[in-house]
Amino acid sequence: MSEARARRRSGGGRAARQQSRANQTPTAPAYITRKLQPFTVLDDASLAQIEANADTILAEGGIEFRDDPEALEIFRQAGATVEGQLVKFPRGMCREIIQQNAPAEYTQHARNPERSVQIGGNNTVFAPGYGCPFVRDLDGGRRYATLEDFQNFVKLGYMSPYMHHSGGTVCEPVDVPVEIRHLDMLYSHIKYSDKAFMGSVTAPERAQDTVDIAKIVFGAEFVEKNTVVTSLINANSPMTYDDTMLGAAKIYARNNQACIIAPFILAGAMSPVTSAGTLAQILAEVLAGISFVQLYAPGAPCIFGTFASSISMQSGAPTFGTPEPSLVTYGAAQLARRLGVPFRSGGSLPGSKIPDAQAAYESANTLNSTVMAGVNFVLHSAGWMEGGLVMDYEKYMMDLDQLGMMHTLTQGIDMSTNGQAMDAIKEVGPGNHFLGCAHTQANFQTAFYMSNLTDNNSFEQWEEDGSLDMRQRANTLWKKQLAAYEAPELDPTIDNALQEFITKRKAELAGTGDF
Repeated sequence: MSEARARRRSGGGRAARQQSRANQTPTAPAYITRKLQPFTVLDDASLAQIEANADTILAEGGIEFRDDPEALEIFRQAGATVEGQLVKFPRGMCREIIQQNAPAEYTQHARNPERSVQIGGNNTVFAPGYGCPFVRDLDGGRRYATLEDFQNFVKLGYMSPYMHHSGGTVCEPVDVPVEIRHLDMLYSHIKYSDKAFMGSVTAPERAQDTVDIAKIVFGAEFVEKNTVVTSLINANSPMTYDDTMLGAAKIYARNNQACIIAPFILAGAMSPVTSAGTLAQILAEVLAGISFVQLYAPGAPCIFGTFASSISMQSGAPTFGTPEPSLVTYGAAQLARRLGVPFRSGGSLPGSKIPDAQAAYESANTLNSTVMAGVNFVLHSAGWMEGGLVMDYEKYMMDLDQLGMMHTLTQGIDMSTNGQAMDAIKEVGPGNHFLGCAHTQANFQTAFYMSNLTDNNSFEQWEEDGSLDMRQRANTLWKKQLAAYEAPELDPTIDNALQEFITKRKAELAGTGDF
């Protein structure tokens, strides 16, 4: 019998093994507690220099707080110099305010307590992509996102043990009017997942709707005493905050809900081209933003956030997966730890248009540096494509697979008696193999991370199975998972109250347009 025929005849056993693996439901903790020490790129002298440079920016250049007289008055009373809308801070003022008030860690409660996440310390929480107006899949191509797409990504994230957080604006459902869109997105997070979620920040009124909805789900008293929403407040870099972001931040802060204070920077356009210069500007903007929140509502949870990428000096287009943003991430993580607050940064960030080799390299470069930097809250950890314009179904599944690998990597080397495996070495001895020894048999199901997407078979086996590439396998997987989706239980009384509130707010907001 030829080798090819033998392989074909053995295909039934292989298919059975593949089906067995496919039917296994992986488990993972509600969030990662890392055992690896963060990788660092700056020594203490360098960190101190960047902190001094940030203080110079704050003291001499200042930060603009636009169209918010209340914010300006708060800073004036705290001892800052206010010149029009420009605020200049005495050296060390912002750091002192933050270190006296901002918590180093906090719990974001999910409606399923088993899904609550601890943000800060040695913990890492993965959240999906955010803000994409388009979606893409292998069948339908690139198109504007709809509410159905939004709900699909929420469902897929809920079903994955490696996605810890439901996220926020996973994609923009452009088939829903902008003035009521936030209501449908919030309801989708609550209805189709029981994981923690993010709130709306596109207007203070929408932030208030988020808080009101959270009170329906968790109870008003619980929300007053606990954090149930984490939301993204972007600085308008360079060195500016606008009234929309400040207004949303005030709503969340006075309700004890968490704010990610995050400069959005494309280095070379919105910050200097150098990593050290960019880090100084990031730190200055974050210090100003978090100190404002702490002056407004002392003790409100805040995350030191950053989104820093580079640009092509030929075209001006943003670039991803390059070395310089990784260095910025490592450095910013160190600065956040010295400040004593949780840190947020990127995830799986490509500029590629489809899930190809460019997307894989760029995503791997950003995800690995994110995890090794010790990032606490990872936004854009899955699905994000085309520089943030597209959420891609197939890439979402590929990225989830990579997040599973990060769960294993962050646990480091097992030095228990079982991990040392001395009994296996003694049993096997010189010249034999470990496949049949007792230690291998006892550990074979959990010894190595098992991907549900990669194909490690021979060429002949791969060809016999249809010669599918990973994108095609991912296409099959997300459809299979959506077909098997079952919604988590939601108390009917709470569901009815949510729908009543949303119906009422939609009627009030209908036709008001954007604001």
